[in-house]
Amino acid sequence: MNTRDTAAKFKATGEQEPVPASVDKRPGRKSFVRRSVRFFFLLFLICSVVFAAGFLWFVEVLQPSVQAVVPKHADGIVVLTGGRDRISQSLDLLEVGSAKRLLISGVHPSTSAKQIARLNSKRMWLFDCCVDLDRKALNTIGNAEETANWVRKNQFSSLLVVTSAYHMPRALAELQVRLPDAELYPSPVYHKELDLEHWYESSSITKLLLREYVKYILVRLRVELDAVFPVKHSS
Repeated sequence: MNTRDTAAKFKATGEQEPVPASVDKRPGRKSFVRRSVRFFFLLFLICSVVFAAGFLWFVEVLQPSVQAVVPKHADGIVVLTGGRDRISQSLDLLEVGSAKRLLISGVHPSTSAKQIARLNSKRMWLFDCCVDLDRKALNTIGNAEETANWVRKNQFSSLLVVTSAYHMPRALAELQVRLPDAELYPSPVYHKELDLEHWYESSSITKLLLREYVKYILVRLRVELDAVFPVKHSS
């Protein structure tokens, strides 16, 4: 029996002609899947390129040759604790008259001014006259909030920001949100054990910079979202 006779038979009996197993009832399904795979692969590729380019830019701005020149004087200095040499550098700036007062933000509640002074050439006289300790901040966001309160309390309009070079972009981003009218001048700390110029030669430094870059991206995203959906920061 040929195909025509078979079709006539099913038509006469009213039965539905069976569809061969090899025939796909939805011929567009496979093409849709292929298009979806191509789209997501292309999206992943674009995101990867953008991420890599952004990371290279991030590393470049950390280099000493790119960092802005620190002015001779500002109203105040803030140092964000968390890395070696940060407090020492901020005290050096205060000692040469770069600012009126210094805020050390993120000090452990059990740490006294005398203990910090002993670890920094015993410059207790600076603590007696011109240093304030912030023991509330637990992270970079807290540092920025407490610094903003301190700046407003002292009616400062310019600020030297001291923190590790790799941490500076994120610290400035947090501070700029809370101090939009203040002039912020970075004074990055470069650690001898962190060779930022040849970062690609050390897996540990590369991982550190990647983590910090991701944190910086998240801060920038949050700032953009805050611009659309404003969040009231503490004052």
